[in-house]
Amino acid sequence: MLFKRKFYKQMLEWKNSANGKTALMIDGARRVGKSTIAEEFAKNEYKDYLIIDFAIANDDIKDIFRTDLSDMDVFFRNLFVLMGRKKLPEKESVIIFDEVQKYPIARQAIKYLVKDGRYSYIETGSLISIKKKSKEILVPSEEEKLRMYPMDFEEFLWAKGDDVSAIVIREAFEKRKPLGDSLHRNLMKTFRTYLAVGGMPQAVDAFVSGKTYDQIDRVKRNIISLYEEDLEKNDEENSIHSSILFKTIPQQLSNNNSLFKFSKVEKKARYRDYVKSIKLMDESMIGNYCRNVSNPEISLELFAEDDRFKLYMGDTGLLVTQIFKSASMVDPDIYRKLITGKTGTNIGMVFENMVAQMLRANGYSLFFHEFKYLVSGNKTEKKYEIDFLIVRSGHLCPIEAKSSGYSSHSSFDAFSMKYQAKILERFIIYTKDMKSEDGITYLPIYMTMCL
Repeated sequence: MLFKRKFYKQMLEWKNSANGKTALMIDGARRVGKSTIAEEFAKNEYKDYLIIDFAIANDDIKDIFRTDLSDMDVFFRNLFVLMGRKKLPEKESVIIFDEVQKYPIARQAIKYLVKDGRYSYIETGSLISIKKKSKEILVPSEEEKLRMYPMDFEEFLWAKGDDVSAIVIREAFEKRKPLGDSLHRNLMKTFRTYLAVGGMPQAVDAFVSGKTYDQIDRVKRNIISLYEEDLEKNDEENSIHSSILFKTIPQQLSNNNSLFKFSKVEKKARYRDYVKSIKLMDESMIGNYCRNVSNPEISLELFAEDDRFKLYMGDTGLLVTQIFKSASMVDPDIYRKLITGKTGTNIGMVFENMVAQMLRANGYSLFFHEFKYLVSGNKTEKKYEIDFLIVRSGHLCPIEAKSSGYSSHSSFDAFSMKYQAKILERFIIYTKDMKSEDGITYLPIYMTMCL
């Protein structure tokens, strides 16, 4: 099933601005829909297109990329013959290099193909392998990269045939007005469904097609298995430990403050032993890397501590499946309880993971802040933590994520007293309707997409 994706608009902007002068590399984890949207875009926005899938391309097709590319007429003549295609209309066609990580020589050829100028080019592939294979080639500067994430809540609503709710949510956010009990309850139920299903297109497709939650969970388990296989292969070839980190994400997030503890990976493990693995998890977009900042300035990156971090799952639906992965078959009652909000399981980590996912999809890098503050009347400083820090309109916006309607904010109070001049607006993301109180904006979690 084809879904409406926001990424399509970004591709249009690339096409109009690049005007054939750059190729588009679609960055993203496996199974987020890169190949699907590339072909859909080609069908809609060009007169004709050609897909070269390097996962199945034969040696004859691959060999032509090794030839002298100084004579492009010969190159394209041979390519079209081997692909069994007629010549494409020039200046009006696109060639898609699918699974380009399987054959990095083709990616290197982009430099000459773009310079030739007769066709446009789109590349897709697994980021884990792309990063590894990039060492074997001269990466073309004529390549523009765009990051594609799992389907967000608005796209999930579109997939369900709902084109109205997101508009209503955004209007309420802009006006800082509550939606009302009835609408809020319905939206929270839908959001909890999204929380459980996640944003991987195959899982969403299974959901909207009426599959059972056991069938939906099987889809997600298969994706997790693919990730684990990719990471294990990469670990074997590069002597790193990404697959181990990936498997421990649920356990790490179950900590009280979600701070990554290497002792849960290996007794004597240290950051320096796993730094390459952490970077790979983040760059491959399988995980979302959230770093502590020592000083909450608007230039957050300058004060980020790489070795003090949280690691979230790239897709929350996959995290839900990982949490209950030990069972051979998922109890549908687990999903029912998640959707109704009546589960006894601590879903705080699932809730926090989703906030991280939504902020990341909105283009934010992830940061949190630990600090000490001496509250009036106390003799010793107390340690506090702000779950997330973002910058809006040139000012800091601290964010707290609470998986219930509970609205305490002692950490906010301490943060505000310590850094008052730097703050634009404070947000508590929780499960109830929007309200403003004590200088804090309380947002239902589905409004995170508006930040």
